[in-house]
Amino acid sequence: QFKQISQAYEVLSDPKKRELYDKGGEQAIKEGGSGGGFGSPMDIFDMFFGGGGRMQRERRGNHVLSCGTFSTLPNLHKYPFSFTGKNVVHQLSVSLEDMYNGATRKLALQKNVICDKCEGRGGKKGAVECCPNCRGTGMQIRIHQIGPGMVQQIQSVCMECQGHGERISPKDRCKSCTGRKIVREKKILEVHIDKGMRDGQKITFHGEGDQEPGLEPGDIIIVLDQKDHSVFTRRDEDLLMSMDIQLVEALCGFQKPITTLDNRTIIITSHPGQVIKHGTMKFVLNEGMPIYRRPYEKGRLIIEFRVNFPENGFLSSDKLSLLEKLLPTRQEIEETEEMEQVDLVDFD
Repeated sequence: QFKQISQAYEVLSDPKKRELYDKGGEQAIKEGGSGGGFGSPMDIFDMFFGGGGRMQRERRGNHVLSCGTFSTLPNLHKYPFSFTGKNVVHQLSVSLEDMYNGATRKLALQKNVICDKCEGRGGKKGAVECCPNCRGTGMQIRIHQIGPGMVQQIQSVCMECQGHGERISPKDRCKSCTGRKIVREKKILEVHIDKGMRDGQKITFHGEGDQEPGLEPGDIIIVLDQKDHSVFTRRDEDLLMSMDIQLVEALCGFQKPITTLDNRTIIITSHPGQVIKHGTMKFVLNEGMPIYRRPYEKGRLIIEFRVNFPENGFLSSDKLSLLEKLLPTRQEIEETEEMEQVDLVDFD
């Protein structure tokens, strides 16, 4: 492999050998006296140095095969040239009601599309020339020999063509896209939010991303961003809420209405004698979130009760005595001389 690298380096660094290879390929090099059995010098460097140059050629598709140095390299024709552009990600803010009931939202966005005036050429037919500085690769490559049988490849974006690999005379540039090959276009997407979808769930529009010559369009990915709700909190398929009740309700029972996310009203009941303690949690079956793709099945509605106690002095002494007789007896302690009385103070 070091021998192949050295031979490739000789071709790339020697202008005469490089010209021979451009005209007649490996056979021309052999007839010129170089010899050696290797394929494409660029293929060898792609293998050892990460393929940056090759990736630039692949991105430009067949454009590179028609221009400049190494246009006759046989191994370049083996690549399929089917590369995909970047995906575009958008966040869409949705309410908990949207995720409960399902919804359709329209999303307006700007995207790049191939210019239909020049069909993505950037100018008149035949006006696009390969950049002579980088020979259509979009990259400038410098190769240094750093030791016997060892070379180093340094590549950077070609400054003359800004990495495009080609140039167009200003007078021949497309008036619509000014040589950029693409134009901006407004796109309206209909985003269907299914019942039970979750915060962070992705909805993908395949092939709707930015267009670019030589590339398959990427996807537009919509990421759902659930807004906070004033009453309910979601936990998987369950809905959680807090409910304040008075002490009398906690002891003697109550009925409370709850408005659901689809605007129904359900009544929850605690019967007399069913004591609700502060922090008690109870649930109602099938009143939680719909299960994604099984919308007729739902999770639980979980309710945490917060008992509001009355303020100091809410009853007179005689009524307190009466209340004490009605409530369970309190624990009495037997004081001894070793015990001390202390006062309780409100903690702020």
